[in-house]
Amino acid sequence: MTESTVRVSVIDLFSGAGGLSLGLRQAGMSIAAGIDVEEACRYPYEANIEAPFLAADVRDITGEMLTRTWAPGHVRLLAGCAPCQPFSAYRRGADTSGEASWPLLDEFGRLVRESRPELVTMENVPRIGSSDVFSRFVSALRTLGYCVAFGVCHGPAYGLPQQRRRLVLSASLLGEVSTPSPPNPRAEAVSVRHAIAGLPSLAAGESDPNDRLHKARVLSATNLQRIQASSPGGTWEEWPEELRAPCHRKSTGASFRNVYARMTWDDPSPTITTMAFNFGTGRFGHPEQDRAISLREAAILQGFPREYAFVEPGKPVHFSTVGRMIGNAVPPPIAKAAGQHLLHHVRKATEAA
Repeated sequence: MTESTVRVSVIDLFSGAGGLSLGLRQAGMSIAAGIDVEEACRYPYEANIEAPFLAADVRDITGEMLTRTWAPGHVRLLAGCAPCQPFSAYRRGADTSGEASWPLLDEFGRLVRESRPELVTMENVPRIGSSDVFSRFVSALRTLGYCVAFGVCHGPAYGLPQQRRRLVLSASLLGEVSTPSPPNPRAEAVSVRHAIAGLPSLAAGESDPNDRLHKARVLSATNLQRIQASSPGGTWEEWPEELRAPCHRKSTGASFRNVYARMTWDDPSPTITTMAFNFGTGRFGHPEQDRAISLREAAILQGFPREYAFVEPGKPVHFSTVGRMIGNAVPPPIAKAAGQHLLHHVRKATEAA
């Protein structure tokens, strides 16, 4: 039996705009549904993944609902990326223990217990690996009889043009399982240049008439001067004194070298966040043009194909809404590798049976 004959049906919890589903579909899996609380994700999910989208809070979903949704006769995979904001390195040590996102991984565990799919995969930021909620999740899976493996995947090793690290967990009732290996560990990292250099040039505030998502945010007069004074890979320290912000003049300002900064052409990008369209929130300045990266460039650096549709035709493109969908997405290349790895695992388990 080959991977192409293995039939796996996927339900994607916390699906967002479909990054995880896209990667798993590219791997050869069948997507049964995506579930997310954000109604704005319905159009990109259904338009690109061509699978049903359910706008619902995961706390209102039951195992019985999932069981009715998976395709009959398939190996069932419950996949998802619970919101990771409480564990993000960008939170700089803030106390996040009271946030509503914390219990959502427990809800993921509840749905595994109620529906008992053959396979589970979960992706999140690496810091979640040292949290109590993650330990509970792993313990619950093992108590239910799942073999569990998890590890950190570095984006460039999987063809992602971004310095993103993600924890990927695989669990199976079919036997011992491992984490996905890079498809070509000796491959050269995909650079920002390779990913986005071919897109039309824009000025700050402009949009590409042929691609509404290739849209750059307006810069204030001061920020335009700042980016003009910035070199690729440089910091605010190269600016004239009059352009420096008050925080830069404080002794603590030295720790903020990766904001108000340009990317470099020949390296992968920094981690794409929900605010990657904003010059002031990271190293999100275009390497050459005097603007922040566009929404389309952020999506490409996150691993989405250039034609991926995020906004329904005729509807306005809002930076905050689309930026959140892009920044919160699972990078499809990492999801594809995880899907291929699980398909291989299922084939081996089937042959051994």
